[in-house]
Amino acid sequence: MEFFFHILLNNIVPVFTLILVGFGLGRKFDLDVFTLSKLNFYVFVPSFILVSLYTTDIPWEMLSVIAFTVLLLGLSFGISTVVGRLRGHSTGLSSAFKNSVMFYNSGNIGLPLITLVFSNPPFEGAGVLSLVVTAQIMVLVIQNITTNTFGIYNAGRATLRWQQSLVTVLKMPTIYAIPTALLFKVLPVDLARAPFWPALEHARGGLIAVALVTLGVQLSRTKIRVTNHEVYWAAALRLLVGPAMAWALLHVLGLQGALAQALLISSAVPTSVNSALIAVEMGNHSGFASQVVMVSTLFSALTLTLVIFTAQMLFPVF
Repeated sequence: MEFFFHILLNNIVPVFTLILVGFGLGRKFDLDVFTLSKLNFYVFVPSFILVSLYTTDIPWEMLSVIAFTVLLLGLSFGISTVVGRLRGHSTGLSSAFKNSVMFYNSGNIGLPLITLVFSNPPFEGAGVLSLVVTAQIMVLVIQNITTNTFGIYNAGRATLRWQQSLVTVLKMPTIYAIPTALLFKVLPVDLARAPFWPALEHARGGLIAVALVTLGVQLSRTKIRVTNHEVYWAAALRLLVGPAMAWALLHVLGLQGALAQALLISSAVPTSVNSALIAVEMGNHSGFASQVVMVSTLFSALTLTLVIFTAQMLFPVF
C-alpha cells in the first residue's frame, strides 16, 4: 500500500496538477488550443527528439529494445484495428482509437517511474539503473518518432486523402530532427558547443509541462461523457492488453532480468498526451482522445502498481 501511494503522489499527482493548471487557464482565458498544439509539434517535440538522440549513447544491446518497441507498436495496431472493426468504428474514430492504444506516456510517466523503481532496493547500487534508463529513453524516442509521423498520418486519414496526410507529415520538423541528430553523432563536430544548443535543451525540458497544460486547455473545451464505452475499451487495451502483449514479446525475444522488468512496466503506462494533441491538430475526435488520456491516467494508478509487482515476480534479477 505504501508503494501504491508513493507512485500516486510522485508520478500521477504531478501529471494531473499540470493538467488542472491548463484546465483552469482554459476556463478563465480564451486560450487557443491550436496555437498551443503547434508549439508542441513545431518547437518542443523536435527539440526533445534531437537532443535526446544526440546525447544518448546507444549500446548494441539496445537493438533488442528497439525490436521490442516496434513489435509492440505493431501488435497494438493490430489489436486496436480488430476491436475497432468489431465495435463498428467510423474511419475517424478508428484512427483516434488506434492512436490511443498504440502510443503511451513513456516520457512524463514512464521515465520517472522506471527511475524510481530501479533507484530503490534491491536494485540500488547494483548497476542496473543506467541500463534501464537508457532502454526507456530508446522507447521514448521511438514512441515520439512514430507518434509524430505515423500517428499524424493515421489521424489525417480521417479527413484528408493519403497524399494530403503524407504532405502533412513531411511538414513536421520532427522527421528532420531524427536524421540531423544521427548525422551529427557521426560527424567530428560537437553540436553541444553550438550557441543555439542551450535553447534546444530548454525547449526539450519544456515539452512535458507544455504538453500537459495544452491537454488541460483542450479538456476545458471538451464535454466529458462518462458513458462513452469506446473510451473504456481504449483504456483497457492500453493498460491491460498492452502489458500482456509485452510479456509475450519479452519471452519471444528472450529478454530477462531488469531490462525485461523495465520494458514490461513501461508498456503499462497510460495513453500518450501527444495522441490527444494530434487529434486536436488534425481535427479528429479530439474529445474522445482527450478523455482516453484522462481515464487511462486515472486507472493507471492501480494497474501500474500491479504490473510493477508482477514484473518483479516474472523476471527476477537476484
